[in-house]
Amino acid sequence: MPGASGVTVEGSCEALCRTLVSQNGHQRETADISQSVLYTSLMGLLLVADNQEEPLNLGSGRIGLRNIGNTCFLNAIVQCLSHTHGLRAYCLLKLYQREKFSKEDAKLTDAFHQVLSGLWDEHEGDAAMNPQRFYSLFKEAVPYFSGYSQQDAQEFLRFLLDKLHTEINRRPFVRRPLKEPEQKYTRFRLSEESAAMWKKHLERDDSKIVDLFSGQLRSSLHCSVCSHYSNTFDVFCDLSLPIPKRGSAGEVTLRDCLDFFSQEEKLDKENSPMCERCNRHTECTKRLSIQRFPQVIVIHLNRFTTSRWSISKSTVCVSFPLTHLDLGPYGPVDCGPILYDLYAICNHTGTVNMGHYTACCLDENGWCFYNDSRVTSISENQLQTNQAYVLFYHRSNGTTASTGRK
Repeated sequence: MPGASGVTVEGSCEALCRTLVSQNGHQRETADISQSVLYTSLMGLLLVADNQEEPLNLGSGRIGLRNIGNTCFLNAIVQCLSHTHGLRAYCLLKLYQREKFSKEDAKLTDAFHQVLSGLWDEHEGDAAMNPQRFYSLFKEAVPYFSGYSQQDAQEFLRFLLDKLHTEINRRPFVRRPLKEPEQKYTRFRLSEESAAMWKKHLERDDSKIVDLFSGQLRSSLHCSVCSHYSNTFDVFCDLSLPIPKRGSAGEVTLRDCLDFFSQEEKLDKENSPMCERCNRHTECTKRLSIQRFPQVIVIHLNRFTTSRWSISKSTVCVSFPLTHLDLGPYGPVDCGPILYDLYAICNHTGTVNMGHYTACCLDENGWCFYNDSRVTSISENQLQTNQAYVLFYHRSNGTTASTGRK
């Protein structure tokens, strides 16, 4: 859309999008589905126009982050997120300003944009980037991370994604009822039930964070008395996997962790929920599986376990594939291969009380090691260590999209 006419059309499209979203916020129960389709189509055109008008000129991205007081956890996660292509382009182009309808000020997102701009500046210098403003705003939003004590990188990632999502949520604020009415989906097929729950989620939470990181877990309960199956569906932004115990010489693979996570668990009467058919607590089995696969799957290797008296860390080396991680066996029946490729790792060295976080990230020139302000190249055979803590995988281009977000 060249010339002045392009600006006019673009402005009118944006105004129409805002009108449609505003109407949906006030008349959600009676809104015509055509409005939602039109809004999605127009917003897609606007985003394409943005990408065409503002091409990204990136530097190498091999710039470190200053440690400003035990902030290695922040530096490692930010480096991993900066190599998440979809999120990086979205923030650098400030596309959130165009499609944002939340009442929240996007202060943290703007600060995150500034950090990414410094890391990917095409006129990059030798100095490391200072994330002070970004960290200060994050601590205002999440006071739990104030102070100089050691923080957990995975917890930081969860809080950060949640706060970014809140600021750039495409859905207008809707006052939630004090208690949601219970809905039964027993007359629906499993796929219809999960789709209904996903649609309900998107009615309130729809952002670039959801586009990239959100998936859907299915928890299936099988009653041992009446053989009734019941399912619940939960949204997740990362998979926290237990590490199975092995002998001193035993090898643990990522598939072992996934198998352990999804294996059938027996629940006795005292620990089981009430059976919908028996209307009482019965012995049952529980199994977890992935119902909807995200574009980016974050896998947390749960190395820290809490006992009654202490917290301990597992130093088992968990081997993981760099390409073609197939999560299809952990999804719906007959979903076929669901392939992912690794692009970033957050590592933790040291003990529970004294540790350090670093990152390994993949770019066009290969793998790179980020240790706060120090950045060095690294080979693939140096990635497999007992320090791997959080793994970042993105969907392969050849994977079918039938189980992804519609």
